[in-house]
Amino acid sequence: MLIPDRGAGCSLADSITPEDVRLLRESHPGVPIVTYVNTSAAVKAESDICCTSGNARAVIESLGVERVIMLPDEYLAKNIAAETKVKVITWTGHCEVHERFSAGEVRQLREDHPGVVALAHPECPPDVPAEADFAGSTAAMSSYVAKERPPRVVLLTECSMSDNVALQYPDLAFIRPCNLCPHMKKITLGNIRHALETMQHEVTIDQRIAAPARLAVERMLAIR
Repeated sequence: MLIPDRGAGCSLADSITPEDVRLLRESHPGVPIVTYVNTSAAVKAESDICCTSGNARAVIESLGVERVIMLPDEYLAKNIAAETKVKVITWTGHCEVHERFSAGEVRQLREDHPGVVALAHPECPPDVPAEADFAGSTAAMSSYVAKERPPRVVLLTECSMSDNVALQYPDLAFIRPCNLCPHMKKITLGNIRHALETMQHEVTIDQRIAAPARLAVERMLAIR
């Protein structure tokens, strides 16, 4: 595994450490820890199971418990908590892109673009999905666009993700409130090519971390 730019990180992954997870487990003994995939291998290794923004509710409800700890994204956890009867204990991590969206911005978009359909990613603050017409993962938003074919639509997510969906539906009008991820933009076609030509920079993970991290991911994949 190679990473073209060592500086390409993630605000969510940086918001929590393995030590934080161990302290959470001590503070809430017996409560399963559900970890978003946007985390380090070391954090996954301290967790019971992983989730994505698309399957988080299914993962939580598959555990058959009254309470879970969901980390690190506070807003994703709160948005999922609103959809389930399971009590969700949250952490304080945020995506630096999605946390900038606001309900006021959604209302302004509706005023500026009458008839626009607003789709929000669940990493946004809870008042944003509440104000939107639909909330879901990038894949779910793409599926919504494919099925509903709204003539004018705005995707409240990282704007490169929105651009990818827009390319699939050139007949629809996409409004683009552009919040860019500075980390994602560090990965370019040029440095990907350089990485492949030079086989740099290799990412290695200690097996003592890789094995339990893989187990947390495999438990997620086993859910149907």
